[in-house]
Amino acid sequence: MKNIIIYGSHYGTTKQYADELSKKTNINSISFEKVSHVNDYDNIIYIGGLYAGGVLGMSKTLKKINNISNKKIIIVTVGLADPTDKINISNIRNNIKNQISRDIFEKAKIFHLRGGIDYSKLNFAHKTMMKLLYNAVKNLPEEKQTPEDRAMIETYNKKVNFIDFSGLDKIINEI
Repeated sequence: MKNIIIYGSHYGTTKQYADELSKKTNINSISFEKVSHVNDYDNIIYIGGLYAGGVLGMSKTLKKINNISNKKIIIVTVGLADPTDKINISNIRNNIKNQISRDIFEKAKIFHLRGGIDYSKLNFAHKTMMKLLYNAVKNLPEEKQTPEDRAMIETYNKKVNFIDFSGLDKIINEI
């Protein structure tokens, strides 16, 4: 069986998870921007950072799969909000459902990890987007704030790191 870890990361926390999973499993990891023959693999582990509700590079990568019947697909999201919160999980899964085919969504095993953010490293577009989002949600009544909103408010303009490699254990068990 041929295995691959493919990741989509802008600022590095998702890549850190991919690199650690690679070390623990002896499966090569590669950026979605560099992968070319995704159909050559039997087990595809896609680890993607969450940006504006989407999983970076996932749609572009998984739509290249011709026949999923003989593939095992694992999708891992890395985001700022608590990955154990039921509302957060539901929002992420609904966004994933809109990014990939129904067949892949129904076949895939999906996991969620918590990443981090360093506002000093964000590019201009991401800083602007985060400021606009922050301004839009900071004055919402607490009962109307989503878990993602609260995580953004708590971490706005800070450097935070929630990486926890023990979260990879359940993914290793699935592999």
